[in-house]
This record gives sequence, structure tokens and C-alpha cells, in this order.
Amino acid sequence: MFGRNENTSEKITTMLGPGSDLQGSLYAEGSARVDGNVNGNVTVTGMLILGSAGRISGDVTAEAVILGGEVLGNVTAPERAELTATARVSGDVTTRVIVIDENAVFQGRCNMDLPAADTEEDHSDRRPVLGRKTPSGETASNGEIKQKIMEVLRKDAEDRHLEEQRQEGRQEDRQEGQQEDQRKDQPEDQQEDRGPAEG
Repeated sequence: MFGRNENTSEKITTMLGPGSDLQGSLYAEGSARVDGNVNGNVTVTGMLILGSAGRISGDVTAEAVILGGEVLGNVTAPERAELTATARVSGDVTTRVIVIDENAVFQGRCNMDLPAADTEEDHSDRRPVLGRKTPSGETASNGEIKQKIMEVLRKDAEDRHLEEQRQEGRQEDRQEGQQEDQRKDQPEDQQEDRGPAEG
């Protein structure tokens, strides 16, 4: 899917923002990002990114997926499936390449026995597209473009995860700071009360 239009493959054409709630199936051309809740099947012709706050209750079908949220259903991603540290997947995953980060939760089976798109029967047609024998002066191969997209999207997912951790850390620091202030204030109040009584 990415090879058909290299320019649009890098763009996310459909977004479902945080707090949104879709009751029903979602179909999107190109790449899509979901940060809300979808109660239905999701079909994307390009790449699907599920943010850490996103939740899909249904089957997911896309060329490739980066999952940072929760999926309650089966995932089919012929190119690649990546489960980031915040991912929670309850269902079977069918893909050629799977990456599961530490702390990701995956309850299901993984099937990597897909019919290869790049079989030996048609490798003569596929090789130039994949950049194995590209003439000099051509733009980056489809494989390189897909790799760059995966790197950018993975970094985005990691950045979101780090930001969430920072926010949690700030909250803990605030709570600890408040507790310390209360401890510091207590002796001072007691000393102020004792001062006039002793004098």
C-alpha cells in the first residue's frame, strides 16, 4: 500500500482524537491515528497508530500497526505489528514482523505464517520496487520509506509514553513536596506556640 503513493504514505489522513467515542466500524484510506474509543472493527489501508489513551473493541486490519493503547480483538497487519510499552492486546496477531516492547501486555496467539508478497515467483517484478536494484538518482526505496515511517511513529509513541511518565513523576513530586511542607510547618507552628508560654 505504501508503494503506491510515497508522498501520502507519510501523512496521517484520519485522526480520532482523545475523548472521542465512535460506536461502529471505522474505515480509513491511508494512515490513521486513534486516540479515542472505537467500539467496532477498524480497517485502515495504510498504517494504524493507536495512542496510549486509545481503545478499540473489535478486530483491527491495517498494512502495519503501532499499538500503544488497548485492543480487544484480533489484529491483522501483513507488514508489521509493534506493541509499545503501554499496549494491551487481547486477541490474536497476524503479521510478518512483530515487535513487543517491555511492559506491553499481549494475551493471544501470534501467526507469522502469511503468504509472502515477495515470493520467488514474482521477485523479478518486486526487487526494483524494494530498492535492491534501483538505478542511481532515484528517490528512496519503498522499504526505506516504510522504515523511516516506522522510526518516526515509534519515536512519537515513545515520546508520548515518556510524557505520561513525566506527568506521573510531577504529580508524585508535588505530593511529596506538600508532605514535606506540612512536616516543616508543624514544628514551626509548635515552636511559635511554645515561645510565648515559656517567656
